[in-house]
Amino acid sequence: MDRRRVVVTGIGMINPMGHDAKTVWQGLQAGQSGVGYTTLFDASGFPTKISAEVKDWELTDSDHPLGGTDQLGRHTKFAIGAAKQAVNDSGVESVITDPTRFGIYLGSGEGNQDFITFSRMMTAAIADGEFDASKFIAKGLELLDPAKELEQEPNMPAAHLATMFNAQGPNLNCLTACAASSQAVGEATEIIRRGDADVMLAGGTHSMIHPFGVTGFNLLTALSESNDEPTKASRPFDRLRNGFVLGEGSAMVVLEELESARKRGATIYGEIAGYGTTADAYRITDIPPDGHGGIAAMRMSIADAGLQPSDIRYVNAHGTSTLVNDKVETLACKEVFGENAAKVPVSSTKSMMGHLIAAAGVTEMIVCLLAMRDSVLPPTINYENPDPACDLDYVPNEARPAEIPYALNNSFGFGGQNVTLCLARDVA
Repeated sequence: MDRRRVVVTGIGMINPMGHDAKTVWQGLQAGQSGVGYTTLFDASGFPTKISAEVKDWELTDSDHPLGGTDQLGRHTKFAIGAAKQAVNDSGVESVITDPTRFGIYLGSGEGNQDFITFSRMMTAAIADGEFDASKFIAKGLELLDPAKELEQEPNMPAAHLATMFNAQGPNLNCLTACAASSQAVGEATEIIRRGDADVMLAGGTHSMIHPFGVTGFNLLTALSESNDEPTKASRPFDRLRNGFVLGEGSAMVVLEELESARKRGATIYGEIAGYGTTADAYRITDIPPDGHGGIAAMRMSIADAGLQPSDIRYVNAHGTSTLVNDKVETLACKEVFGENAAKVPVSSTKSMMGHLIAAAGVTEMIVCLLAMRDSVLPPTINYENPDPACDLDYVPNEARPAEIPYALNNSFGFGGQNVTLCLARDVA
């Protein structure tokens, strides 16, 4: 039996570059930046005072059939906004006759943490340097809102989307750090391939721009502290890179079995031709110096698509702007592409929109699809100082035309998860 093929028929996104795919794509081609000073909380006392926030966007009660959007976590609000765009773009809702064949797979992180309430609980519980758990619990019972506590959980966006679209099929969420939404797309693809669903809404959503999130990444020394020039702080592959910039947002795609999409005359953005996923089995936050996990994921994805490395014409890199990631990802590309590595353009759009964590992978996958459609390579901005350890073609600073029949999208997460998606432009 031939394997069922899976195509993308709808896209949607909300992120620091804009509130829809068209606006984001225009900004990326122009080399714009969505990075600025943090406004979601007072970051003046933090080593990192910058981030890539979603600005001037709100979800209203009319956007959700149950209303009550003021109780929703920031991650759920972003997910609803991006999902409505993707489903409307696909037009698939009107042709679904069996809701058990329509599923959801997300890579979602937690919603906003209530740092102020937690601080008040801690203050009530600590006296003379001692922590009193009973006082902590008592203050929590007094202050915590049970609905908001429920809504900040990672599974809630998928639950709300199922309600909105009557998606009664498989409903799953994974939280594999920076690889989460790419893994969600890959696993949703497998669900359609094996015949357990015909349509899947897949993607990711996350916001960690809060005191807990920034504190954690600062302690890991993972964030850039280039506060003086926010728009230049994210500089993947540049010799002076010093950490990533934390972003937020959501992106969603509608995945559909190819023949079903053709039959209804759907617009097809491209095919999920290959999916590779591996674990480093190394350390929690460190990448193995030889890049074996990333190399294996890239090779697995290319093989799953039935292609050769020489077929790939663009790689959207994980490209975080950290010293180790960019060096090791460069090494991985060299191992996979061999003597042709210098001829394969590799760019990081995190240089412009920051790192969307659980939402990063699917956002960058959509960028690949639009790059393939329009024959344009998005740039890596802020690339000014070449690094001998990073010596590939990173499409520095300006977009450029190129034919891209096949592309790879890399997502390598904390914990050692690696996901590579192989995308095909033309669906024969």
